[in-house]
Amino acid sequence: MTIRVAIAGCRGKMGKEAVKTVVAQEGMELVAALDYKHVGESLAELEMFPADLDVPIYLNLVQLIEETKPDVLIDLTSPQAVYEHVKVSLLHQVRSVVGTTGFTDEQLEELTQLAKEQNTGCIIAPNFAIGAVLMMKFAKEAAKYLPNVEIIELHHDRKLDAPSGTAKKTAQMIAEVREEQKQGHPLEKETMPGARGADFEGMRIHSVRLPGLVAHQEVIFGGKGQLLTIRHDSFNRESFMDGIVYCVEKVMELEQLVYGMENIL
Repeated sequence: MTIRVAIAGCRGKMGKEAVKTVVAQEGMELVAALDYKHVGESLAELEMFPADLDVPIYLNLVQLIEETKPDVLIDLTSPQAVYEHVKVSLLHQVRSVVGTTGFTDEQLEELTQLAKEQNTGCIIAPNFAIGAVLMMKFAKEAAKYLPNVEIIELHHDRKLDAPSGTAKKTAQMIAEVREEQKQGHPLEKETMPGARGADFEGMRIHSVRLPGLVAHQEVIFGGKGQLLTIRHDSFNRESFMDGIVYCVEKVMELEQLVYGMENIL
């Protein structure tokens, strides 16, 4: 069976790589793109894509679904747009694979319930890189023995949300096996607000935004006389593509929302 795929955010750096990946993937067909520019044109008319890529560009997701009938929507847009995209997709029983972070807890709860009601799969992945997923799993295991931990995530300076979805997910996974505790000196005082980073159940999360970075994270554990650092680096966006392909194939088997690739590996 050929999986019919639509991509939202096709002109972004991740989107362009995803278009190339889906087109080259056996068993997948790119049937539509969702974008707020070049509406009514095809990807073939844009310089960034091959001249024979005759894939229509839509502004309206409902129209896209009705006219091209995708099985899966890959959403690589913005936190402002992605929630409505996933909601519309689920209401039309189109599965979603989402690489955009920034959902609120309330939005995730609503989408989880909607996916259940519609018996429609959805995967929201803070990180598609297999190595990053393993980093999170290893960090959760390490936290059982070394509960003093801080997370430093580093991304390009065009990223909108901080901390990253990967950092938040890592902290949530660690919190499952670690009792909440304050770290640092009990009387420590920030002489500059925010110097110690964000506080998540006593863990500190630090965000770095610089040009030249792509996506990087290290989880640092401290113990008596020792440090353990678990780090993952994505040097380009190709690192995410195997994960996207895996999720597109896997979401076809699901009838509920799954948050995090570690839950389907």
